[in-house]
Amino acid sequence: MISASKKVRLILELRQGGIFDTALLAAMEKVPRDGFVPDAFRDRAYEDTALPIGLGQTISQPLVVAKMIEALSVNDRVKVLEVGTGSGYQTVILSHVCRRVYTIERHRELLRDAEARFEDMGRHNITTRAGDGSAGWPEQAPFTHVIVSAAAPDIPQMLADQLAVGGIMIVPIGDERREQRIIKVVRTETGFDVDDIGPVRFLPLVTGMPDVTKQDGRAEA
Repeated sequence: MISASKKVRLILELRQGGIFDTALLAAMEKVPRDGFVPDAFRDRAYEDTALPIGLGQTISQPLVVAKMIEALSVNDRVKVLEVGTGSGYQTVILSHVCRRVYTIERHRELLRDAEARFEDMGRHNITTRAGDGSAGWPEQAPFTHVIVSAAAPDIPQMLADQLAVGGIMIVPIGDERREQRIIKVVRTETGFDVDDIGPVRFLPLVTGMPDVTKQDGRAEA
């Protein structure tokens, strides 16, 4: 059983890391991160670190999740497009601080597991899709808020085009061999304003769907 002290310590670390949004901190305290990681890593679930979830993917470091969501500036009246469902941890946090989350995952096995977690947790304001996240969700566009959980080589144009005027996209930019940066993109009447939020490390944003014949479903060690 995960001790309450580990959860409390993580929230304190988030505060010390510069996270002050009270609704976001309350959501992260409420969401059980140990329910989103393989059994082998449950004792590390409340460490401020990324952990493997299988298929070469990871659950992001809690401080990075918090920084990106805080920079997204959501509220309970907006809908959010999330690219990269993964374990569903960030998705569930978003579902507590916005009206609806539209989330896309290219690995169907990960998405099925995440959907089961959403159902178990009673999170009914999440809509899922298996697909190429770099293409966005045109049928639901425009979005006022987009968050990308993988690093793109540059601002993904198809996602930027689905932003409403005044809309915000938070996306890691850079490749695996160089420093990556969290970028805040705001759509204006005439183009896009870009701000650098800080350094980060993500797996790359991959276009297309994976070759299921090459997936064995085992978690990374």
